[in-house]
Parts: sequence; structure tokens; C-alpha cells
Amino acid sequence: MDLVGSGDRNLTILSECLQTELSFRDGVFTMHEDSDQKEEQLREVLQALVAAVKKGHAISEQDVIYACRLAVSGQPIDFEDWNRVLVGRTYSGKPIVPKTKGQNAFVKAMERYDIVFAIGPAGTGKTFLAVTEAVTALKKGDVHRIILTRPAVEAGESLGFLPGDLKEKVDPYLTPLYDALHEMLGNEKTETLMEKGIIEIAPLAYMRGRTLDDAFVILDEAQNTTPSQLKMFLTRLGFHSKMVITGDITQIDLKPGMTSGLIDASLVLKDMDEIAIMHLTSDDVVRHPLVQKILERYEKYEKKN
Repeated sequence: MDLVGSGDRNLTILSECLQTELSFRDGVFTMHEDSDQKEEQLREVLQALVAAVKKGHAISEQDVIYACRLAVSGQPIDFEDWNRVLVGRTYSGKPIVPKTKGQNAFVKAMERYDIVFAIGPAGTGKTFLAVTEAVTALKKGDVHRIILTRPAVEAGESLGFLPGDLKEKVDPYLTPLYDALHEMLGNEKTETLMEKGIIEIAPLAYMRGRTLDDAFVILDEAQNTTPSQLKMFLTRLGFHSKMVITGDITQIDLKPGMTSGLIDASLVLKDMDEIAIMHLTSDDVVRHPLVQKILERYEKYEKKN
């Protein structure tokens, strides 16, 4: 039951991924197609999933899809490699672990480097894993505060046209950061820490002129920064601090002709041993399976055009 899923859902996903009809009866998987290649891929996926189930791992739809993608691309499947890494726990106590090899590499990079770039499409867990790592570091006492920031640029809108004071103007842009904090700490704890200044959420412009010591600093949506803004942000790094910069270079909302600071920085800093630049792909998407397909369609279309 754990392997095939409720209503044979995992079996259906396997059939779709491998593009062949599968059935499971009396403990035997049957593939209704004479293909040595697909048979080998199915065997690799099933062996990995069975091993994970025997170790008590709850198999999700994403696990099945990811295992299939690895098998089809000829890569080894090893859930043990990343499911042993505990990043933190949600407010309800649910363990948070990397779901893909890319996410696992990102988590390890955050633990090792003081500055980490995570570049990848929507749904790869960049922001959530960064906030989880920050909250975990705060709880351990490794840092004394968390600073979360984003450039206030979205789809060509201007802050001046939005109603309310500054906080009310910028809050909509910071919603993903609030969501991640609430998931980790709960609403009440988050608000308490924000009132004490232990957690600070502010637009990127507020970082100018500051030195951020003993802090875990996250810059989200960095693809919407200019090169000078991102340079300003990076030079705020203080002692005993970490910086994580996340962004998706396929969703840049800057005016036409403007250079993205994230693209610029990834080129300027790519050979620095003290900085990690991680590239997540559509294979690391952990949202609805349809998101993965949409991203791949857009990638093909953009390359074609």
C-alpha cells in the first residue's frame, strides 16, 4: 500500500512517467510493453522506492516522479542520501528534509558557506529552505537575528500607486517570507520575534548603510535587483553572519534593457571559493507535478524562439 499509493496513485504516476501501462497484482509488477530499457528503468525505480518504504519513508507523489526522472536520465536513485538531512521542523513538529539532490546540495552549501546563491525556477524550495535554515540557526544560537528582504519590484508595479503607509505598501511583496516564518514558528511566535527586532522583514532599500553582524540574512527575488543594489547588499555582510540570495532568472520584472543583479553577480563571483552558487532545475520542483511540466514547456518554447 505504501509503495503503490492510495487508489494505486503512485502506480498511475509511474505509468505516466515511463509512458507505459503498468499493473500490480499478487505482489508482482507487470509492464505491458516489451522494452528492455523501460523494464530496467522500472526496476531501478521500484528497488529505490521499496528500500525507502522499508526504512519507514512515506512515499509521496513527488518522490515517485523524481525517482522516475532520475532513472530516465540515467542517474542513480538514492533517497537515503538526502532524507537523512534534517533541516528543521515546522511549528507542528513535521520534519523538513531536502526532497531532491539539488535541494540537498543547497542545504549543505548553506551550512558550509557564508554567502550562498540559489538560482532556480519556482517551486524548488529556495525561499522555504533558506528561511528554515535561518530559523534553525536562530534556535541554536548560531545567529542572534534574522533579516529577510526583497526588492520592491513586481511585474512593473510602483509602490507609489499602492494604498497605505510604507509597511502596508511593501507587505504584499514580502508575503512568501511571512508564510515561511509562520510555517516554522507559528503566527504568534513570529509576531513576538518581529516586535523584539529579532526577526526583521524590510525592503532592500533599507539595507543601505548598515553592517549586519550575528545575522542570517536572506535576499529573496534577487533577479529583480540591479547590479549596484546587489553589490550594496553583499557588502553589508558582517562578522558571524550568513547571507543567502535566492532568485529565478526566468522571471525578471525589471524594465527592458536593465541588467539583473543576480545574473551579473553569478558571473562576477562564480570563481570565488568562499561563495557557493547553486543552480536548481525543474527536476528540483516540489510543487504540484503540473508545475514541473509547465516549466519544461516554457523552457522548450523559449529555446525554440
